[in-house]
This record gives sequence, C-alpha cells and structure tokens, in this order.
Amino acid sequence: MTLDLRGGTALITGASSGLGVEFARRFAARGSHLVLVARRADRLEALATELRASARVNVEVIPADLAVPGAAPALADEIARRGIRISSLVNNAGFGTHGPFDLAEPDRMVQEMQLNVGTLVELSRLFMPQLLEGNGALVTVASIAAYQPTPGMAVYGATKAFVLHFTEALWAEARGTGLRVLALSPGSTKTEFFDVLGGSLGSTGRQQTAEQVIDTAFRELDRKNSRPSVVSGLSNHLAALGTRLLTRRALTLTSSWVLGEVRMRRRGPA
Repeated sequence: MTLDLRGGTALITGASSGLGVEFARRFAARGSHLVLVARRADRLEALATELRASARVNVEVIPADLAVPGAAPALADEIARRGIRISSLVNNAGFGTHGPFDLAEPDRMVQEMQLNVGTLVELSRLFMPQLLEGNGALVTVASIAAYQPTPGMAVYGATKAFVLHFTEALWAEARGTGLRVLALSPGSTKTEFFDVLGGSLGSTGRQQTAEQVIDTAFRELDRKNSRPSVVSGLSNHLAALGTRLLTRRALTLTSSWVLGEVRMRRRGPA
C-alpha cells in the first residue's frame, strides 16, 4: 500500500545533508512539494534547484537554527506567512556530542537537548492539526542509541530514547486518522554526523548509506499496517533485540566499551 504523497507538502528539518537530503529526494520523487529547513542556506538552495528541475515540485527554503529556544514557533509563523499547509513532517535535525559528562560544554548540551527533543516536540505539536487533515506522514529520526545507555554520549542517547518512545506513543494516538507515524532508528551511517562529533569518536562497524536508511523508512511507511518504529539494517536490528537479553549492568558496560570507555575523573583529594 504505497504512501501517496502527491500534491502535499513535506516539511523536512536538517535538510542540508545526509538523511535530510535523501528524505527530500524521496518525498519529491513521490510528488510532494517541500519546505526545506537547515542552517546552511547555500546547500538548501542547491538542493531546491535540483529537485525543482528533476521532480517538478515546489520547494521553499527557510534557513534557520532550530537549536535555539523559540525556533519552532518562529518557523511555523514563517510557513504560515508564506501560505503553506504542511501534510508531512520529517523531524530529522539533530546532533550528538561525545566525551565525559563533567566536561560537557553547558551551552552545547542545552542546544543538543533543544534540537533533539525540544524543537522536535514543538514542531510535532504545532503542525499536528495540519497533519491530521490528510494522509501524510510524521517521521522522526531516532537512533540505535535509543535502545541502550550510551556512556560518553549520555545526553545524545537519552534524547534519542525520548524520541523513540515519544513517536511510538504518537503512533498509537494517531491510529485511524490516516496519518502514518514512524520512528526511524539508523545505526552507523555515511553522513556528517561523526564530523559534528569533532573526531572524538570514529564511526564503528559497517556503515549504511543514507539511501539504504531511507529505503527502510519508506518500506515501513508503505506497509498496510506499518509499525511504530523500525531499525535500519539487519545487524542493527539484531543488536537492538539483543539489548533485551542482557542485564542493565551488563548492557551499560558493554555500551561503554563500544563507545571508548569514557569516564569522569575524581576531583580534589583522594
């Protein structure tokens, strides 16, 4: 049961690179108009030019930093000012940080929580009345990190666990409305994510491409009885299932080892 997006308009955040770019291409290929949002205007304009030519859809570009408080209502106001109704929403924007929690930069940590959780929730709420008018999709990008604690990336893993559970709850609430809700959890993917980490943690394991991850999302969205969440990649799926077999202690220590055994240091006299 293919998801018919023709004539609708999809709002895609984090649309300047990686999964956001591929989401934009897939929505456009299915006949959806687009609103592309990210900080880098030049990249958004280049993608918009490509998709207007290849898919013959309308593409609006709105450069914005969604990691600051108030970004979501400001974006909603701008979209309304342009006279656009949103039928699908892809909450893709997000970033992670790596290192001991006691050395985390407070401002950066707050931005991480604001973007990964705060803005995502706000946008979902602000546009939900419009989403419920049609038969589009609400997609959030969670992570394989949502399935276990992530020492060394404590804030990131916690935000993605929130995204997973939040989206699954909305899936249940939206049953029977025509809106398809999905939490997509990639594993290691060939995107700029690890560049944002600043080189403190290299990619681990076999990486998927952005195209493979978005294939997973649309296969699920096209199902007659789609599930509330999906993990991209067989090995990632098995890893997520495997977390149920370990004690919380064993799971946390295993995750710590995978993520480089990051630890805080005792301060002051012993």
